[in-house]
Amino acid sequence: MFSVINYSTLVLMAVFVAACSSSENRLPIYGERDTVTKEVDGKTVTDTVYYQIPPFQYTNQDSLPVSDKTFAGKIYVADFFFTSCPTICPKMKTQMKRVFDKFKGNPDIMLLSYTIDPRHDTPAVLKEFATSLGVTGQQWQFATGPKEEIFKTGKSYMVVAQDDAGAPGGLLHSGHFVLVDKEKHVRGMYDGTTEEGADRLMADLNRLLAEYEKK
Repeated sequence: MFSVINYSTLVLMAVFVAACSSSENRLPIYGERDTVTKEVDGKTVTDTVYYQIPPFQYTNQDSLPVSDKTFAGKIYVADFFFTSCPTICPKMKTQMKRVFDKFKGNPDIMLLSYTIDPRHDTPAVLKEFATSLGVTGQQWQFATGPKEEIFKTGKSYMVVAQDDAGAPGGLLHSGHFVLVDKEKHVRGMYDGTTEEGADRLMADLNRLLAEYEKK
């Protein structure tokens, strides 16, 4: 069974996978792996099964359901934030807006921002926040729902999202952007507070798009 692993472990695992796939210039696949043995044409075949983001369902900025099905067949970038965050969130949203502007209108790419303060961040608040960023349409989804469920979802992306009385705003979350491919595999993690991190993400989005063009 798959389980969430700590960040240092997943980095080591990603490096290992990257080394194994460098000849194809493919992005690494993060997370634990499992093996499945089956019979194919009378022969025993062992396949590698990679960690996938599990199903989820929340409510978006338009008060409509947003779930893993919304992103079926899409590459997407996920992050965690809250609209009243006084520290890293403004930097993160500045960088995510750069990503949005670069890939705006690309049917293969979506963005997903989960709020970790659902009590304040209602759909109406998220809608106002999206509008203030100049975001319209469905390519960038903002999700809200039960806080403990969102915290659990954060772990599934291998990032921190939790209450913390000692943190500004009483909430603590990772500043990472998480790149997810069309098969729900985590393919990259980036510092969402810096231009350099966003630039790496955008370069890797192009690499991932190229991977699918070769298939």
